[in-house]
Amino acid sequence: MIRNTILLIAILCAFVSTTSAQNYHPTDIGNTWIMESTDSAERITYTLETPDEERNGEQFRTLKIITEVLGTSTVNTNTFLIEVNAEGMKLHKVVAELGDVFGISRLEFSPPAVFFPPTLQVGEVWETLGETEVTLIGAVTVSSTNEVVAIEDVVTPAGTFEDCLKIKILTKTTASLGSSRSTSYQWLAPDIGPVKFETSQDIVFELISYNLIPPAKPYDVNEDGIINILDLTFVASRLGQDDPKADVNGDGIVNILDLVRIAQNLGN
Repeated sequence: MIRNTILLIAILCAFVSTTSAQNYHPTDIGNTWIMESTDSAERITYTLETPDEERNGEQFRTLKIITEVLGTSTVNTNTFLIEVNAEGMKLHKVVAELGDVFGISRLEFSPPAVFFPPTLQVGEVWETLGETEVTLIGAVTVSSTNEVVAIEDVVTPAGTFEDCLKIKILTKTTASLGSSRSTSYQWLAPDIGPVKFETSQDIVFELISYNLIPPAKPYDVNEDGIINILDLTFVASRLGQDDPKADVNGDGIVNILDLVRIAQNLGN
């Protein structure tokens, strides 16, 4: 059994070293990112908050995006209800403020749409599709195709960020009067999140400040301050048991899935 356990741990370490990805969108509640347009006319604030509506489990968050036209009273707020789990970030609902004329639109996603897949790398493609009602327009369908197109270094007022993923976002909006298409870009930095955004009108926003909550370490099962081979050994020695401390994914039994979770977080 000991020999099998050591072999399993070695395989997991080798697997993770070749396939694990950086965390390009930290999801801790309280995280805040502030971007400003290069002409200093607009500001975007991203915050992750506890949802107002009751949801089972601790994996739900509200991503609130507030856009301000500086020097005016114009403020628009969009909220995204997202779920964070082993399958990535899933989008359940969007509430968008469209201004005084068009009011507020609500998009529900059932089943939930992919907001971000669990791993991000060049060539990764995912799509979202939602329907809503808009005042004066009627039924509207919004679809987007997201593709990671490059890895680039990004220079912003908040600092220089290396190996950022550049994501191309193709959006199509369809209503009774016709359809429109737009292209925007987003850059995500490893372990930081959004650092740059370019709208379809070629307005560029750059990160000016951010505040990230230090993440908890649920995979440090032996509580020595770091996730390492000792945590893998701890869990591997309890395979098949009902041990809450070693059952890091909370499915009621200690198995290979718990080992994979820890292996993906080695060194954190």
